[in-house]
Amino acid sequence: MIGTALDRLEAPPSSKLLGWRLLDARHEQGWVRIGFDGKKEFCNPAGFVQGGILAAMLDDTMGPAVFVMTEGRLYTATITITVNFLAPAKPGPIVGEANVTQLGKTIAFVEGRLTAADGAVLATATTSARLVETAKAIR
Repeated sequence: MIGTALDRLEAPPSSKLLGWRLLDARHEQGWVRIGFDGKKEFCNPAGFVQGGILAAMLDDTMGPAVFVMTEGRLYTATITITVNFLAPAKPGPIVGEANVTQLGKTIAFVEGRLTAADGAVLATATTSARLVETAKAIR
């Protein structure tokens, strides 16, 4: 696996709960691929992973794209996130991909998507995030 600025951080409890793991990254492009566990405990009464959990997975994919692109210098604080749910997410592996579309001086814009093991697109998202120096954000 490739080395990134994420290697220097301990995963927060929320990421651990989601089964977060870095699968691939290209820091020059601001692109990451993250694996998640769609646990049965995350399911709604219909048996699908609840939408709020999917939104958390997207948020936990898009922020790291900026962190990787800036080689760990900048951390993100989500301002807005818009999620489009396209297909029900069955329990099982879920993969998130995100790409930084614009990195400004104080704001980043990022696109993300989640896919199931069979390649079906489950959800897409866009976010705007405030950029914060990592040294000030993480203590």
